[in-house]
Amino acid sequence: MTLPLPSDAAPITTGIPGLDDILAGGYAANRAHLIEGRPGSGKTTLGMQFLMAGARQGEACLYITLSESKRELLSVASRHGWDLEGIEIFELVPPELSLDPKQQQSLVYSSDLELGETVQMALAEIERVKPSRVVFDSLSEIRLLSQGSLRYRRQVLALKSYFLLNDATVLMLDDLTSEQDDLNLHSISHAVIRLEQVVPAYGSERRRLSVTKMRGTAFRGGYHDLIIERGGLRIFPRLAAADHHAAFAFEPIPSGIVELDALLGGGLSRGTSTLVIGPSGAGKSTLALGYLWAALERGEPALMISFDETMGILMQRAKGVGFDLGPHVESGRLRIEQIDPADVSPGEFAGRVREAVEQGGAKVVVIDSLTGYLNAMPEQPFIVLQMHELLTYLNQQGVVTILILAQHGMVGQMVSPVDLTYLSDAVVLLRFFEANGRILRALSVVKRRTGAHEDTIREFRIDSQGLRVGDRLEQFRGVLTGVPTFEGQRASLLEERETDNDAGR
Repeated sequence: MTLPLPSDAAPITTGIPGLDDILAGGYAANRAHLIEGRPGSGKTTLGMQFLMAGARQGEACLYITLSESKRELLSVASRHGWDLEGIEIFELVPPELSLDPKQQQSLVYSSDLELGETVQMALAEIERVKPSRVVFDSLSEIRLLSQGSLRYRRQVLALKSYFLLNDATVLMLDDLTSEQDDLNLHSISHAVIRLEQVVPAYGSERRRLSVTKMRGTAFRGGYHDLIIERGGLRIFPRLAAADHHAAFAFEPIPSGIVELDALLGGGLSRGTSTLVIGPSGAGKSTLALGYLWAALERGEPALMISFDETMGILMQRAKGVGFDLGPHVESGRLRIEQIDPADVSPGEFAGRVREAVEQGGAKVVVIDSLTGYLNAMPEQPFIVLQMHELLTYLNQQGVVTILILAQHGMVGQMVSPVDLTYLSDAVVLLRFFEANGRILRALSVVKRRTGAHEDTIREFRIDSQGLRVGDRLEQFRGVLTGVPTFEGQRASLLEERETDNDAGR
């Protein structure tokens, strides 16, 4: 069934949901769009997805290729698992490049004749197919045949006028193979979209997209990360927290550990973020697992993102303290994302979180750890801006977010790789301390925006019985120096009380 053509300049789908979001609905119908980027940035894939979206709606679609053969395009489609039925592919070979003896001449073609015949062949095919969607790949060949910026601009302007007269929505691909980026076409194009490929010092390449111009449209500016996977481009629009609001009940959620909830004034509040900070081995991840487990047992979906541990070690460690996550993972209630910082861009990371919240309904999100997130950033100075948007988004969705940050050093003065305490609604501080010749753990809450909290220091223990929080320890010295020393009574410690109880029995 053939659908009616869209009204003039109305948005039509790009075939890529993320790009539709960025362009406020899609490309403008019956207009010419310039897609530019270096070879390998994803222009051909983007163009093919645009045509496939039109073919699924019964529109006539045409791919005019001067840079790749039809055979090569079909091979690419096969690797992506695409069906190109309904898409006409016209392999435009200029006469001077043809191996057909009938096309060969003893004299060299002049540039005027080459350019004119090449363009005429393209127009004839458009007249035959009468497409509503066209991809012209690529303008670099027209630039070379034009042998001058003035003739090149005039020729592309003529092509654009012809497309407009024939009510076609066109993507003109340009691989920017000239010595300098040519801005001649920006003024005559309705929209300009640039694809870029960035290779960091370590790790896989990062691709991103930006919209330079789109007339009459409030598009989403800035850079948007993308990946090329089997099935095509996947674009992650830059997260703007102000665009995402959801209604939720503002209430505390408990951990099930009475002393811990008392320390936090009843528990963590929905729509807030909590930073758990301390040295390596102090129990930050296990403390977060306590709240995660309580949410899962209440039937709430949750997401745990692990930068530092493999999924197997995480599951084994959780089971060792009484949290068997296996059944929750199998049921789909718990989603564990193991992320390699060298291979995942910040945009893709935020996209995974959004998917878990918006599609999976996650109510608790644990990020372990921010140190791994910092390593995933190609430009470290922007980590605070990235995290600010992500935390604001999660807060507005009513999600309880737990961030884990490992401080440098285990004893002595502690140094944080990045300061996110002002972005967090609550800050939980873990420290090692020495008492009676033993190394123990202390826990305290130094900040909570949504209500009162205890200003005491409590002992924190992790063993086969799970998480345990002791009574307040009143005689500490040097807590804020990073080396707290307990000078109180032995009987106030968890282990000593248990020993006394055992002796009494």
